[in-house]
Amino acid sequence: MITNKVGIREFRADLAVLIADAQPVAVTRHGQTVAYFIPVAVPTASQLAALEQASQVLDPLLKTHGVDPEAVVAEFKQARKADAEAARAITP
Repeated sequence: MITNKVGIREFRADLAVLIADAQPVAVTRHGQTVAYFIPVAVPTASQLAALEQASQVLDPLLKTHGVDPEAVVAEFKQARKADAEAARAITP
């Protein structure tokens, strides 16, 4: 896979274009690679159809077992917030 290299200023200025291009980019600072940017592909129609089919199977299972999807999402967000706060407490 060929990776384009761009300077950090060019990366910031052209981010919207780089996202649309969907090609990995090596971000450089003073000629040294400091990061890689890998855009996420937009789901295809077949992928969206597969997700819809999966949700049609999952929804009745959640209901049968009394799982509230909104409660799961809220618990996940709370856990992420606690992890972020713990990471900030560790970082000087």
